[in-house]
Amino acid sequence: MVNKITHEVMTITSVTTTVVPALPLQEHLLPLSNLDLLLPPLDVSLFFCYADPAPTAAALKEALAKTLVAYYPLAGEVVVNGDGEPELLCSGRGVDFTEANAGGAAVLRDLRLGLPDESVEKLVPPKRAGVMSVQVTKFTCGGAVVGCTFDHRVCDAYSFNMFLVAWAAAARISPAPAPPCFRRALVAPRDPPPPRTPSTDALINHLFSPRSAAPPPPPSAAVAVNRIYRVAAADIAALKASAGPGRTKMEAFTAHLWQLCSKAASAAQTACCMGVVVDGRARMCPDGAMGAYFGNVLTIPYGVMGSADLRGMALAEVACDVHRWVAEAATEDHFRGLVDWVEALRPKPAAARAYLGGTGGADAMACIVSSGMGFPVGKADFGTGLPAFASYHFPWPAGAGYVMPMPSARGDGDWVVYVHVAPEMAKVMEAEPTVFRALETSYVFG
Repeated sequence: MVNKITHEVMTITSVTTTVVPALPLQEHLLPLSNLDLLLPPLDVSLFFCYADPAPTAAALKEALAKTLVAYYPLAGEVVVNGDGEPELLCSGRGVDFTEANAGGAAVLRDLRLGLPDESVEKLVPPKRAGVMSVQVTKFTCGGAVVGCTFDHRVCDAYSFNMFLVAWAAAARISPAPAPPCFRRALVAPRDPPPPRTPSTDALINHLFSPRSAAPPPPPSAAVAVNRIYRVAAADIAALKASAGPGRTKMEAFTAHLWQLCSKAASAAQTACCMGVVVDGRARMCPDGAMGAYFGNVLTIPYGVMGSADLRGMALAEVACDVHRWVAEAATEDHFRGLVDWVEALRPKPAAARAYLGGTGGADAMACIVSSGMGFPVGKADFGTGLPAFASYHFPWPAGAGYVMPMPSARGDGDWVVYVHVAPEMAKVMEAEPTVFRALETSYVFG
């Protein structure tokens, strides 16, 4: 019988120090861009599970100090300026680094990773200060979990993935990848801003609003559950085929999830809102100039349909609608116009409407999909081999659900899907095991 590690059974003993950049830094302020300012204060976590032999805390700390020289914003802190806006103080304060041990006879194989509320919460560090924190938890089996938490206002997952690749390369004493770019001019407002077309203005006002005009999240946000599922490569291919010609795997997956939301909706939730996080780097700079840009370059288009309508539609019809409203926002005109719109609104903060149901309102069943297919699980070798498992972990406080598919560490085309949703939604997902399958220990650790 496999023992279940719970918060009550697994005890953690730890000590925390601070890792500073290996070279001194001249303290300075780095403004957050207008696209950074669209993010509320949210922390994002991720973790990697390594079987024996696992990377040591000493090796990770040494490599981290080297990597923070190029990624110095992660060693800083977010402060508030005279206008009440956040900005980044590049102070070199460092990254809080916790070395932990799982007590008793805890071994990696006992972790029920499919239930993050039970298994992961003690393995990813809270961020009490600074921009980023790290925790390495050793198990009696010789394995370890490396967890990180970062401030979403400073960077998006694309940016943090770049850091992870550089950190792992430093630990292996491999050549460093291309350094990050912090050129705020790439995402600066235009001066003077050109006249926006009515369609550009309409789309921005459809997708974003001043935070003062947004209603508070519904109470259901407090009872959301966290899950990690696996989706087989064959099931992904089947969804794509059902979605029709020209549709991507992510569009097909989003359409399927949207229909599941309609099945989970209560009688009062007559509408379902589905949002998709879109990266704007290639849209703002088609020449690749933003390939190494470090920061947030995101927008969140969404669609709203009646719950009953969604349940009666073919997957191909829903996927066609997903493609339409994602394509509307995936343009340079939208991203440049959004930067100018935030500038005209400052210092008043703004937020994406998809978090609160979009045009469906606060009573809509809402969910956000963010592609984690760039998650560098195949490059996270810190000198002892690749991880057996890895996932993001983002139990955010918004009212909408959050779903992030990532490549499996097995490298076989399967997906690992992190899910933060209402309990009713989790039940619907688990009732259709042909797509969202339980994450078995044998799948993770062999």
